[in-house]
Amino acid sequence: MNYEEKTMKSEKIYEGKIVNLRIDTVELPDKKYSKREIVEHPGSVGIIPITDDGCMVLVKQFRKPVEKNLLEIPAGKIEINEEPRETALRELDEETGYNSNKMEYLFEFYTSPGFSNEKMYLFLATELSEGEANPENDEYIEIVKIKIEDLVDMVNRGEINDSKTIVGILYAEKYINQKNKDFE
Repeated sequence: MNYEEKTMKSEKIYEGKIVNLRIDTVELPDKKYSKREIVEHPGSVGIIPITDDGCMVLVKQFRKPVEKNLLEIPAGKIEINEEPRETALRELDEETGYNSNKMEYLFEFYTSPGFSNEKMYLFLATELSEGEANPENDEYIEIVKIKIEDLVDMVNRGEINDSKTIVGILYAEKYINQKNKDFE
């Protein structure tokens, strides 16, 4: 069966600095009609920065939509005419002060396809050198370094709630385990 929805009408109701909001009227496979609220996003990157001593560099910041501080991998919005790798290098430097001599593209995924078209490109950053963070004027960030095995325990205890960060931590665990096997 074809589950595709045909857009009959699209109305942009908000244009913002980061996202736009539109309402689409769609025809469903059974020929009925429904409305879809869609958040348009230009795309983003997430970075998994791993230090030589097996730690991950994360940022802790207050997130207004959930009204709490979250521990997250560095991430950010792709700017106009910017390639995802450029964004990853820029965001890592801005948010953490770290620079990477090896920024490796891993894969991409949709963050919340039930209501948003945001696609996130995930990168692994190694061969890091430490510098000074330079966050944007409205960003208040604490930089945190935690051993990957401790982060996995934190995920299992429900202490880390951000989906991109959970994906990043589980990938980092796989990366470290493979790296250790290669040295055996």
